[in-house]
Amino acid sequence: GGGLDCGTLGASPQPGQLLRPPSMTSTPAAPPPTASPDSTRSANAAAGLKNLQQLVQLRWTAVFGQVVTIEAAHYGLGLALPYREMLTVIAALALFNLLSTLRLRWRPVPDVSAPELFVALLVDVGVLTTQLYLSGGIANPFVFLYLLQVTLGAVLLRGAYIWSMVIITTLCVGLLTRYHLPLPLVHDLREGFSSLYAFGLIVCFVLNATLVSVFITRIQRNLRQRDARLAAARRRRAEEEHIVRMGLLASGAAHELGTPLSTVAVILGDWARDPRLASDRLLQEDIAEMQAQVLRCKSTVSGILLATGEARSEASAQTTVRAFVDALVQDWRTTRSVDTFVCDNEFGTDVPMVSDTTLQQMVFNVLDNAREASPSWVRLAVTHEGDDLCLVVSDRGPGFAPEILQRLGSPYQSTKNRPGAGLGLFLVFNVARTLGGSVAARNRAEGGAEVAIRLPLAAIALPDVSTNDHGH
Repeated sequence: GGGLDCGTLGASPQPGQLLRPPSMTSTPAAPPPTASPDSTRSANAAAGLKNLQQLVQLRWTAVFGQVVTIEAAHYGLGLALPYREMLTVIAALALFNLLSTLRLRWRPVPDVSAPELFVALLVDVGVLTTQLYLSGGIANPFVFLYLLQVTLGAVLLRGAYIWSMVIITTLCVGLLTRYHLPLPLVHDLREGFSSLYAFGLIVCFVLNATLVSVFITRIQRNLRQRDARLAAARRRRAEEEHIVRMGLLASGAAHELGTPLSTVAVILGDWARDPRLASDRLLQEDIAEMQAQVLRCKSTVSGILLATGEARSEASAQTTVRAFVDALVQDWRTTRSVDTFVCDNEFGTDVPMVSDTTLQQMVFNVLDNAREASPSWVRLAVTHEGDDLCLVVSDRGPGFAPEILQRLGSPYQSTKNRPGAGLGLFLVFNVARTLGGSVAARNRAEGGAEVAIRLPLAAIALPDVSTNDHGH
């Protein structure tokens, strides 16, 4: 507990080593970011689970269809079929599907693998083969239902599993040409619809076409959802890599600026003490203003280095939420020009916390954006809601454009026509996400925009110091 962990923003420079930003001309282009293994496994597991559920639904359809077909053939058409044996096979399939349903409902499968889907399809192939063996083998017009199994395998499986399904179904068809119980069915196709075999072929075709259209569409939707999850994971990975590159650039720039800023500070100090310049009051005011601005630049550079290096903990200070907000407001008010700045600190009972430069800079970014949009009025409201610290920044500017509001938090989403615009809120979103918080933005009904930062107090609160008191 306590403090921000921004170590991923940049690498820590070794003592005496100058960390420079990578050169675009000398460094080969990085490969496109890929989703992390955990994200890939999660997306594949979700898609596999939904596809297994689709197979369960398809199997219930098969159970119902087989019962209706056998009843119609046995009692309606008077065909001599091994009635009990065929119903026993259906009962076994229903029992297997019931167990699969209960497993999915009570003990969800964490990761549905290709072998499990392959075995599930083999069960269906085995039941179909048994029913065809009991009802005429290849002479049964429903033999073409094997194509449905092959189609499902081609959609759900990959590589060797697909060809295994093709080989297995082909062997089953070949065996049924020789091994089967006879089916008293005349294969006279010249009779048209009056031929039971021709009618069976039509029914089989309708079943294949309907089931393929319905279930393949659902499975494809599951696969598209998986691809969307992977694309989101890749986009988040790219954003994280972008943060790393920005951290390297910031750290390198901070090192580069450190020495010239120190030199300027020394020269300004010499000028301020020079007797020849002491009599010029206006010049002394200019020197004092330049010293203040150089000090501000050095403070910013030091904050960048502390936030990206191993010495970051030294930049953290023990304080309270109300004191942190008051200091933040005072610092921002004295360094920025705004006509009216309203701060409503209604946090309530104070809570100890760790003040961090990154947390301060995150709030500064939002306030700076509000000041640019509304130089005449900016408001900061601080509240304590549940276990969260809520900071709401409002302005009276033109508000967010609809297309910007939809993609807020992505890098370079800004209407400002200048390089690097849009990175401020991007960093705000990522710092809040690192702390387990959230950022929301909206356009106010009375005009202007509002950005709300919600941070869990557990992420910024001081650790329990009771154990440390024993040593004093």
